[in-house]
Amino acid sequence: MFELPNLPYEYNALEPFIDAKTMEIHHSKHHAGYTNNLNKTLEGVDTNNASIEEILSELDMNNKALRNNAGGYYNHKLFWEIMGPDAGGQPTGVVLEKIEESFGSFESFKEEFTKSATGQFGSGWAWLCKKEDGGLCVVSTPNQDNPLMPGIEGGTPILGLDIWEHAYYLNYQNRRPDYIEAFFNIINWSKVEELYNN
Repeated sequence: MFELPNLPYEYNALEPFIDAKTMEIHHSKHHAGYTNNLNKTLEGVDTNNASIEEILSELDMNNKALRNNAGGYYNHKLFWEIMGPDAGGQPTGVVLEKIEESFGSFESFKEEFTKSATGQFGSGWAWLCKKEDGGLCVVSTPNQDNPLMPGIEGGTPILGLDIWEHAYYLNYQNRRPDYIEAFFNIINWSKVEELYNN
């Protein structure tokens, strides 16, 4: 049984970059819906107390109910964790070092991530992933897919941006690039580094 995680901050904590009403609806309706539907999908299934990451890595990609709801649960859980108030700026430490190794500079990474997020047609996610060799890459996925799922390249997500319209439409309407730019002001790089080191 999976539970809707509490946010590590108040709904209004990310303003003006993400407004309180969007955060409330996104967390208490959308993420709650994925959580409830994931639990319904798993009713009667013996998962041996598998983690969400284990469920995703062993997923039957033809099982659309599990694919969509397990993805939606995991993706949003990560999304809340890698944002925070009084955040943003540039990373430090190992994440900055790996970004510079993998992309040449932080600005080059930002450009590639923005291009990936902007270019994802329709609903989906943009990811910064840790590859098996410790390097980093940027990928995007449609709907609630993520790079932990079979057949999706990337690695282990350490940062993800929700680019479904429900994540930004109240404040940004059709201006997805403005939302993506705003996101860089609320990335919790210390959490991203923690995920990288896990």
